[in-house]
Amino acid sequence: MLNTVAAPARWRARALRAVLFDLDGTLLDTAADIALGLNRALADHGWPPVPADAVHSMIGRGTPILIERAAQFHGRALDPALQGELLDRFFHHYGALEESGDCVARVYDGGADTLRQLHEAGVRIAVVTNTYPRFATALLKLRGLSGWVDCVVGGDTCERRKPDPQPLLFACESLGCSAAEALMVGDSTNDVQAAHAAGIPVICVPHGYNEGKDPRSLPCDLLIDHLGELPGLLLPTGAGGNDGR
Repeated sequence: MLNTVAAPARWRARALRAVLFDLDGTLLDTAADIALGLNRALADHGWPPVPADAVHSMIGRGTPILIERAAQFHGRALDPALQGELLDRFFHHYGALEESGDCVARVYDGGADTLRQLHEAGVRIAVVTNTYPRFATALLKLRGLSGWVDCVVGGDTCERRKPDPQPLLFACESLGCSAAEALMVGDSTNDVQAAHAAGIPVICVPHGYNEGKDPRSLPCDLLIDHLGELPGLLLPTGAGGNDGR
């Protein structure tokens, strides 16, 4: 059953009950950890590393695609068995960074305060990512964000991943709202395509990955400079925002 309590926020003329955030490149800068996990996995198979700037442009459609792009970068053949082995090694090394506390992922400026203000105003929050849920959940906890997040939808939560709309619609259902009462915040073509297909407006930030393309070219509803602008756009006066324009 959908929530019938008055919406605490607005996006332009529509009542807003939930905000869906992408993770990598939107809430957290995880590129350095992804590059380290990837290159350690490649090293386990005797492959040379991929430069960090190249890895940055490979991020965006989930880890299996990341492995495919790394193989293409080196001109290597990649059959399903080898891809599976490299995936397993990546997950091992990436997870080890989180478990040991050695990861260097950082929250983008304004991210923590934005989640807190939206949460305190009664807005429901989901993280919708192509990263697998166990890693996303661990990162949110490690960086002190998990207390403000009501739902995590990851790369294997649904049958299909972004840019398919299914994960966004699943998040809305989990949060007890309709797509018409939700807003997506992301940094990539994946996020924009998924939001458009789900009938959800989308705001983008310019500091993400977007597979090497300039996020400023994304056909989103609004591009903001940083996450700290969101409360002022969405919350009424007295709830951490202004007029919710």
